[in-house]
Amino acid sequence: MTDLDYQVIVGLEIHVQLCTKTKLFCGCALEFAAEPNSRVCPVCLGMPGVLPVMNRLAYEYSVLAALALNCQIAEFTKWDRKSYYYPDLPKNFQTSQYDLPLSYDGFIEIPLETGQSKRIRIIRCHLEEDAGKNLHTSGSHSQVDLNRTGTPLLEIVTEPDMNTAAEVKALAAELQRIVRYVGVSEADMQKGHMRFEPNINLAITKDGKAYRTPITEVKNLNSFRAVERSVEYEIQRQLDEFLEHGTTLEMGNKTTRGWDDDRQMTVLQREKEEAHDYRYFPEPDLLPVKMNETWLADIRSRMCELPLQKQQRFVQTYELSDYDAGVLTADRATAEFFDEAVKAGGSAKRVCNLLTQIGLKMANDKGVSLVDLGVSCEAVANLANMVDRGDVNASASTTIFEHMVTTGKAPAGLAEELNLVQKSDSSELEAIVKKILSDNAQAVEEAKSGSKKAKKAQGFLLGQVMQQTQGQANPRVVSQILGDLLRS
Repeated sequence: MTDLDYQVIVGLEIHVQLCTKTKLFCGCALEFAAEPNSRVCPVCLGMPGVLPVMNRLAYEYSVLAALALNCQIAEFTKWDRKSYYYPDLPKNFQTSQYDLPLSYDGFIEIPLETGQSKRIRIIRCHLEEDAGKNLHTSGSHSQVDLNRTGTPLLEIVTEPDMNTAAEVKALAAELQRIVRYVGVSEADMQKGHMRFEPNINLAITKDGKAYRTPITEVKNLNSFRAVERSVEYEIQRQLDEFLEHGTTLEMGNKTTRGWDDDRQMTVLQREKEEAHDYRYFPEPDLLPVKMNETWLADIRSRMCELPLQKQQRFVQTYELSDYDAGVLTADRATAEFFDEAVKAGGSAKRVCNLLTQIGLKMANDKGVSLVDLGVSCEAVANLANMVDRGDVNASASTTIFEHMVTTGKAPAGLAEELNLVQKSDSSELEAIVKKILSDNAQAVEEAKSGSKKAKKAQGFLLGQVMQQTQGQANPRVVSQILGDLLRS
């Protein structure tokens, strides 16, 4: 019987489009879905005699992202030409960073399904320009749109520290949260702002001998689902090929594959180029970049509390579930809104319920963010306190929140205006309860009997009170009065 075991090894390369207004080395505007080839100039088209000028903000955004990824920031970095020919690269080289990247030796903490976190090491983050886009929708010929040419891209390269497809997906999602939090990218994958390229292979032990399958890089994935499924597919494909061919796959060239979403499989594209194939050499038209303490301190001052740290704080400090904390910290503005509402006096759990069950749903229906609903943190805190005090019930809070959005009025005034204030006056409610007990003698006997029907009968009597008061009675006060009278 064959003794076989294997470990999945995955590293990830990520390209993040920085949200500058202009390109990396020229003044052309960055605009999604603009008319093809309308956002170009002699510099990004690679015309003879042109000279590039570095976009300072793009460099600062890259450093800020690198700091968020716990990277060391290089004091000196230079630009390099990465030479290759594709129709969407009009200069026949890409301006990138090769041996002296702007940052290195970092890490990112990713949440695991167990509730714990795992540290994934970052090899480097460097800045480079994007190529254009080949279009293959015009029948027998292809077209090229060069609007993207020169777009600033932050490339992030991890160590191969991930061992499951779920971990790769978790890193991709956490990285999206991070770059959005620090404000360096919109990270909208539908617009191509983030692209993922996992490098996958297996360490196999068979009959006491160790083997490694050749590394496969899956190119240009732009959704979390595609990332996870392509890794799952590639793991199984490599394992099946090893089982079929045995040791013949122990050595081999690295290959690149594409993801066919319709067929849910990877497809071979080509053997992977090595660094020497690109003929890197220093870019003669751009000066090196020297980072000093003053400049770095200014960039560091823009750092905020990162999403996973904030999520863990919400769990520990506010005693929220990890799920609720994750929902609230999905974007920075929502997380900060929640924080401010709690600081304004609302109980954390009640504010969380109002935002996750009402506010975020309304925002999603309207196609806006939570903060764009126009409700203040103080108003949400006040509404939370009204529910906790029993002034209004949870159902009424939904109606009040909706009217807060549409009218801008305060919750207390809306509760009065909409006749949603709960009755908590004990003497008034006691008279109503006594009348209900008088009119339902059989239910009273069952409620006092201590039998299996007692709880159901008491619930019936409570329901009658709520019906009599049109839902305005405070159920906690009613329950207390009802219990006292039934025991008397």
